Amino acid sequence: MERVREKEEGPEDIFTQAPYDFFTKSAPRRLKSVLRGASCYTVFRMARQRLGQHFLADAGWRDRIAQSIGASRFATSFSPGPPSRTPWIEIGAGHGELTEHLLSTGLAVTAVELDPRLAAGLRKLAEQHPQLTVVEGDILEVDLEKLLGGGRVRIYGNLPYYITSPILHRLFEHAASIEAIHIVIQKEVAERLAARPGTSDYGYLSVLTQYYSRAEIALEIPREAFRPPPEVTSALVSLRLPGAGAELRVGDEGRFLEFVKVCFAQKRKTLANNLRGLAGREMLRNIFAGMKLREDARAEQLSVGELAEIYRRVGAQ
Repeated sequence: MERVREKEEGPEDIFTQAPYDFFTKSAPRRLKSVLRGASCYTVFRMARQRLGQHFLADAGWRDRIAQSIGASRFATSFSPGPPSRTPWIEIGAGHGELTEHLLSTGLAVTAVELDPRLAAGLRKLAEQHPQLTVVEGDILEVDLEKLLGGGRVRIYGNLPYYITSPILHRLFEHAASIEAIHIVIQKEVAERLAARPGTSDYGYLSVLTQYYSRAEIALEIPREAFRPPPEVTSALVSLRLPGAGAELRVGDEGRFLEFVKVCFAQKRKTLANNLRGLAGREMLRNIFAGMKLREDARAEQLSVGELAEIYRRVGAQ
């Protein structure tokens, strides 16, 4: 896994932008624009010059991860129901630490690896496993439409901590083609993805993730499982698609996500203050009263469904 720094950028640092009237302005390819914010890519390109690598060296932890995601070569009681027959895409396959587990399922595996030397090693592995395809490139830049091939896939990745957010945004662009995303990331970031309303970890990234998926922290992985060990604890988080958005029917998802960014733009302010550029105080007071919300409610106290309802009501005024 490639990594340049231990601490993930906070969602408020990455996604805060000046609000505008997105209920009336048209924006072609709006969803893709929102999900692929330019600031994320700038961070990645600047950091790429000094990438470090952390490999999942502990065989016992590799087995536990494989069991958890349904890719174990061994039978396990942790995977209820019939095994999935959905093929795999692996992000940052490295030396193939988990690739062989994925291959053991007998399903097609596409391994995406940025490092040319590691990609060369994976191509040697592919000589022994015809169902393995190696793509040398950057997951943020490869042609995902081509990789998906019109079908549904499962994704596993031991992700660079500092670009967890842009990778998730890229994958969520293709949510309809993804069955599940299993990623090893910094524990602190995993807690944000799975955070519930009313907790300090809950923010824009939580809403985004839970709009598209059902997030669960499956395993906490110690530093000692990696070589060289990172400075932080890691976690395996499983995102099973679809998420809350499947039932919310917000219409233009890009507009809704822009609205959510505005809601979380300044976490110390009330929701009414953050939305003052979009709706008058009296309108918001009436909306909150109709939903039985306090006038001083903050975005981090509201569920994905409640934020979607406020979005609909503000847009209807």
